[in-house]
Amino acid sequence: MIRIVIADDHTIVREGLKQLLSSSADFNVVGEACNGQEVIARARELEFDVLLLDMSMPGRSGIELIHQVKKEKPRLQILVLSMHEEQQYAVRAIRAGASGYLTKESASAQLVSALRKVASGGAFITPAVAEQLALDAMPHAHASLHSTLSNREFQVMGMLVAGKSITDIAANLNLSVKTVSTHKTRLMQKMNLASQADLIRYAIDHKLD
Repeated sequence: MIRIVIADDHTIVREGLKQLLSSSADFNVVGEACNGQEVIARARELEFDVLLLDMSMPGRSGIELIHQVKKEKPRLQILVLSMHEEQQYAVRAIRAGASGYLTKESASAQLVSALRKVASGGAFITPAVAEQLALDAMPHAHASLHSTLSNREFQVMGMLVAGKSITDIAANLNLSVKTVSTHKTRLMQKMNLASQADLIRYAIDHKLD
């Protein structure tokens, strides 16, 4: 029996995922979480095999949350479920400790096999993500501009593109406004962008929105 905790801030998504898994006798959903704090709480209080984790939830989320969960439970397998198709999200999740990355669009067709794969100790990634991981490991490889960002800068970029203000981002990430402003300045410099409009256009072009 594969014990699973589902972490997503939308009740309808959690219910849909449970329904999807109910047809397989080897799955047992033992817990749910709707934010980063609840994810950590479930990791501490429950024994389970796979965390099915949404990348974008209120509070601590994404790469930072993956790091924290793996610190709490190093042997726990994490399968990331994300709305983002861009490979860089998957690459960063895998590097942070996730065992697999699945887009919500493909979940209905691939979720069952992906969960079984990571529960058995394997990895579930697309050929494109595997190629990106290999390319990034090569010296002098051509990297996209956003791949040069730190995980925090990448996170701030995503929130800026989503329309959040500096103040909102600071509150959400529990950082000072000054710190978030510094991250924004650095990421704009690294990506050679002059305005937030340029950033949004870049995100759209690279499917980061």
